[in-house]
Amino acid sequence: MIQRTLPAFVLALGLGALAGCASPTVITLNDGREIQAVDTPSYDEDSGFYEFEQLDGKRTRVNKDQIRTVKEL
Repeated sequence: MIQRTLPAFVLALGLGALAGCASPTVITLNDGREIQAVDTPSYDEDSGFYEFEQLDGKRTRVNKDQIRTVKEL
């Protein structure tokens, strides 16, 4: 019995830890549009753009001057 429950417990613990790392966010632009991202966007100081992955898996870059708010869900 321990041979099955221990790996199942470790797997459930690992999946729970991975789910806790992702924090979906909503990015509101100055024109009122909202973009949903899988995780918190990263800011590149050299280019002045926020980079993030949308829910459909597409990588996107948005100029920081176009962003009004970034909120975690």
